[in-house]
Amino acid sequence: MDGNFFHDVYEVVRLIPFGRVTSYGAISRYLGAKNKARMVGWAMNSAHSLSDIPAHRVVNQQGILSGKDHFDPDSSMQSRLEAEGIIIQNNKIRHFKKVFWDPSSELL
Repeated sequence: MDGNFFHDVYEVVRLIPFGRVTSYGAISRYLGAKNKARMVGWAMNSAHSLSDIPAHRVVNQQGILSGKDHFDPDSSMQSRLEAEGIIIQNNKIRHFKKVFWDPSSELL
């Protein structure tokens, strides 16, 4: 795994605004690594020990909390998002398009 890629992922994730979410794929596209969404997921799995990485704000492309099992406890991903005003229903973000943050269009 590429440590520089992980560092770049973390830099993008730090920029996700409070109350917004993005996807693994959106981050990989922004970084010019279109087919590396899974690698972004690996970076997020490694980020849980880093307190300055808001990994809870990264979800899959449908708004599903696919990384929740990597939080301790696994309900903390949902709790953190709800504390930011994001509504979760059946493990999925309601109004996903409304709270979605796309780094490719937001970080010009």
